[in-house]
Amino acid sequence: MSVTVIRNADIVVAWDKDSQSHIYVKNADIAFENGKLTYVGTGYAGAADTEQDGRGFMVMPGLVNIHSHPASEPLNKSILDELGSPGLYNSALYEFMPIIRPDAEGAEAAWKVAYAELLKSGVTTLADLSVAHPSWIDLAGQSGLRVCITPMFRTARWYTKNGHVVEYEWDEAVGEKAMAQALEMVDAAEAHPSGRLFSMLCPAQIDTCSEGLIKESYAEAQRRKIPWQIHAAQSTVEFHEITRRHGVSPVQWLEQLDVLGETSIVSHGIFLDDYPRNSWHTRRDLDLLVETRTAVAHCPTVFMRRGIAMRDFGRYLRAGVRLGIGTDTYPHNMLEEMRHVGYVARMMAENPRTVTSGEIFTAATVGGADLLGRDDIGRLETGCNADLVLVNLAHPMMRPGYDPIRSMIYAAAERAVDTVYVGGEKVVEKGQCLTIDFEQAAEDLHAAQQRTVQRASQEDWAKRPVTAYAPHSFSGLA
Repeated sequence: MSVTVIRNADIVVAWDKDSQSHIYVKNADIAFENGKLTYVGTGYAGAADTEQDGRGFMVMPGLVNIHSHPASEPLNKSILDELGSPGLYNSALYEFMPIIRPDAEGAEAAWKVAYAELLKSGVTTLADLSVAHPSWIDLAGQSGLRVCITPMFRTARWYTKNGHVVEYEWDEAVGEKAMAQALEMVDAAEAHPSGRLFSMLCPAQIDTCSEGLIKESYAEAQRRKIPWQIHAAQSTVEFHEITRRHGVSPVQWLEQLDVLGETSIVSHGIFLDDYPRNSWHTRRDLDLLVETRTAVAHCPTVFMRRGIAMRDFGRYLRAGVRLGIGTDTYPHNMLEEMRHVGYVARMMAENPRTVTSGEIFTAATVGGADLLGRDDIGRLETGCNADLVLVNLAHPMMRPGYDPIRSMIYAAAERAVDTVYVGGEKVVEKGQCLTIDFEQAAEDLHAAQQRTVQRASQEDWAKRPVTAYAPHSFSGLA
């Protein structure tokens, strides 16, 4: 196999075993062969079949995104930005998101758009939480990403008849069938010839899954030795629903089901029992997450749009909660999501010191890798996968460059991402995605959104046109 060397990079964000931390290394070289890193450091003197000049670049590990919905979220762009149900604590989950959904063709376009956005923002590994679709495995394989295929399944669907009460339609057989389909997708992912696909189990939401489905899926994940993720503590409605049903908070209900643990991930985990608007009588949830080593997938953007925020990322970190970062919503831009992690945490804590950029970057790399049970991604270390990103330090948005990680997160974002490798294969070059026709996918998604808008009123409890609840910014587009 040929050896590729990136020589004389201005800065390499390398992994230091002694400190168990990323460190900056100046004027460094990186070599990889057969998809694995063979050298990270200064003064490489080994073989080199292909060389790339690293001068003017920062080389960093590919980002690890642990929670994303590529098959659906891209279609919501410009509809859900300011939309939340006033009678449901400003969540959009129950009234609007179930009716703003792509058709099968639109889902494929959404996947392509999201995958391209992720690659262009430096993501090399993605946990893709979608529903079973016949094209999913092929699309993931063609993307060039390292994808954790995470099919969602549930026992009930939620809906509202009036915009202020959430109801549930239960069907145990549907839930069991959906889990069986999910396991077929998991098997297909693990057997994929690319070697880049792996898997996780995901009973979709704590309030839409029966006790049996939650426990059964967790046991199956344990048997297969793969991670397990569930949406929980993600809304006021859900918190009230779980306390009404069981008399305990969502996190405590998961504890009673014995599904918290080192391989478990709680999606969002915002509405703990000490969250101010909950006014619950216990203060156990944060400690439970720490004691059980249960992780939290943090995705601030989708919530900050509706005036909702975790209290706060730094507090969870200091308590000892294991944290990763995901792009729950559009745009699937991991660097912008990381920026929001910092800003939202500091606003909620009213303290600029509650979380550092280094801690955010760590959560988006080795932190996410840990949550997915991987020690071969998220770091630049000999023997790890050659998943790496070259950032253009000369890009105007990276200047001045006192601290390149901060310049990238808070200013340049994806605009400075030049080249991305996954497993040693180049998937982004000069900022352009090589594996997906991003422009065509975006056009296809635009057409799909127009079809969705036309039929959305048929699914709406009040039979409203989309413009009734998501009016345009100005008149003239009706």
